[in-house]
Amino acid sequence: MLEAHQEGTTDAPSPTLYEEYKMKTLAAENIKDLCSGAAFLATGGGGDPYVSQLQAERLLKKFGPANLLAPAQVPNEFFVVSIGMVGAPTVTLEQLPTENEAVGALNKYEEITGKKVDAVIPFEVGGGNSTIPLFVAAIKGVPCIDGDGMGRALPEAQMMTFPIYGVHPTPAVVMDFFGNHVLLECNDAHSFEIEIRAKAVEMGGMVSSAEHGMSGALVRKSAVPGTISFATNLGNLLRNHGGHIDVIQPQLFELFGDSDYGVIKHLFAGKIIDSQRKVIGGYDVGNATLQSFADPNVKMSLYIKNEYLVAKIGERVVASVPDLICIVEQETSRPLNAERMRYGQRVSVFGVGCTHHYRTPEALKVTEPRAFGFDLDYVPLEEIS
Repeated sequence: MLEAHQEGTTDAPSPTLYEEYKMKTLAAENIKDLCSGAAFLATGGGGDPYVSQLQAERLLKKFGPANLLAPAQVPNEFFVVSIGMVGAPTVTLEQLPTENEAVGALNKYEEITGKKVDAVIPFEVGGGNSTIPLFVAAIKGVPCIDGDGMGRALPEAQMMTFPIYGVHPTPAVVMDFFGNHVLLECNDAHSFEIEIRAKAVEMGGMVSSAEHGMSGALVRKSAVPGTISFATNLGNLLRNHGGHIDVIQPQLFELFGDSDYGVIKHLFAGKIIDSQRKVIGGYDVGNATLQSFADPNVKMSLYIKNEYLVAKIGERVVASVPDLICIVEQETSRPLNAERMRYGQRVSVFGVGCTHHYRTPEALKVTEPRAFGFDLDYVPLEEIS
């Protein structure tokens, strides 16, 4: 579990006191739990965390634990940059990322903008992107914010809480596997999504990006707090309470019930009988069909754009974005990324409520099913019978 040195306060400390301020730390031995919890919250996207897990474990052993700073503790004057990978997660199964792209993107960001980065924050707590800011923080000697811009994973930049609540996405620096970099300057988050996705495709299918520079005040306004700690505790639960998901469910329901997610439902148990995906425009796009263990005539349909977006049983929608659709392997409770989905896998499907950040009209405008082209209204998970 995470080592808590001192509880956070709502008042931001003076930046001159930063080095004396006690924080949580996250060490190499915590990374496996973080990756498991983050893969659960990733709703199928975020990139397979295994390679990122090995990478982060190696680097945190070399450079020491990463310091975690709660959003409520971030000084107003701090300059914080979001960092992670952008592209189709399938690409990372063949083109293995290294620390050079992420650290290089941040270094180039500082060089081009002339601004010193005081802390980093994840785009998303989902999948492999949850670990990248941690090892970058350890290498650079700065803290990582215990929070993110989604509380899950979502496929497009304008869907982050950062731009929704006032953070401009650019200037941004993207870097590929070969160290090539590009500076992006865009008018808004939607334009940024189009530009960075095109660059990801052009530069090999996956790039590292340093973006969404913000003050400490904007971190507190826009970030989903505590998500790295929550994901680590979730992964610890999945590991320590037996492999079979039925054994874990009561503790899982309690953990989410006490959090800002609020609600978790078991939606379906069955085996995968069809799974189709293609890399289209820098996204993994596809669908899958699951057959119920209890009744082979009952099937669940899943619709995927990097993440699991909509789940239907028959024609009835049982969960949709911005709520989370999370899948685990039935016998091991291991979260299942969309790119790892295969015929015959036995799985359980859960629905999790989104955090309050996505319940506002401005957030729903860019994250409800219609934002993805589905002719569906968003119905909160707790209202679906």
